[in-house]
Amino acid sequence: MIYEKELVEALKLDVLIPSKSGKLPIDEADICRPGLQLTGYWDFFAFERPQLFGKVEMAYLDTLDEETLNRRLNTFFNFKLPCIIVCRNLPIPDVMLECARKRQVPVYRSAALTVKVEMDIISYLNSTLAPTRTLHGVLVDVYGVGLLLTGKSGVGKSESALELVKRGHRLVADDVVEVRRVSDNRITGTAPENIRHLMEIRGIGIIDVYTMYGVASVIQSKSIDLVVHMELWQEGHAYDRLGLGSQTTSILGVNVPYLLLPIHPGRNIAIVLEVAARNLRLKQMGYNAAEELLKRQAEALSQVSEEDDI
Repeated sequence: MIYEKELVEALKLDVLIPSKSGKLPIDEADICRPGLQLTGYWDFFAFERPQLFGKVEMAYLDTLDEETLNRRLNTFFNFKLPCIIVCRNLPIPDVMLECARKRQVPVYRSAALTVKVEMDIISYLNSTLAPTRTLHGVLVDVYGVGLLLTGKSGVGKSESALELVKRGHRLVADDVVEVRRVSDNRITGTAPENIRHLMEIRGIGIIDVYTMYGVASVIQSKSIDLVVHMELWQEGHAYDRLGLGSQTTSILGVNVPYLLLPIHPGRNIAIVLEVAARNLRLKQMGYNAAEELLKRQAEALSQVSEEDDI
């Protein structure tokens, strides 16, 4: 379900006929340009999508005689249309507006070109209708890498994020992260409006990161590129020391790189998180330090073997 006010503001639309409820029954991120339908071909009509009228559609309507125009538009409006958007500030036939009022179909108009309106509305619907989930954690932007810090309460997630902010990185959300899948392989996170830019530091209370550290210390949303699960150091636990494995975790059906980070006194977690972000970038560019180490060891063993043969 899409809210009319938000759609109008996002696409800068003029409201000619408003929605009675303030909501639009749109459930998929796509549009329909009803060119064939206006010619009388009604098979495979995607009437459940927003109907986009550009220069071609309106020019075709101008070629129809009054009887044909009335018949086509009446058939068109017999379908349960969510809304109509007319581009380029094109004039709209009176009969079209009358049919829309009679069937209570919202009508909007945009000054933008049809292609731009089409791209903007698909982008907006993709974001608004994307699957969402709320996670407990802290999301920070470190060197352009979105790090989602997870772990039990009191493990030090907020304190680590605060240290990262002091080092010039940006906070997205603390404690509650609203996650949205914007494509098949990309998820983004943001903070709920009521706690945006706020952070809880145990022993101090709530602080406003934006007010305390400035506009460059926060960002409204960020892709989640790496999940770092923080836990207190457990004696005897076999933690990864080489980084040869590539673990992932699934969030809303998207596999995200995953790192288990042990915490113990004296360890500078902020620096470790910076290294994790840089290391992820290097891996994405095709360089893996652990694999380089194995390669060097293999070359050294090969040289030793050749010398023994001699």
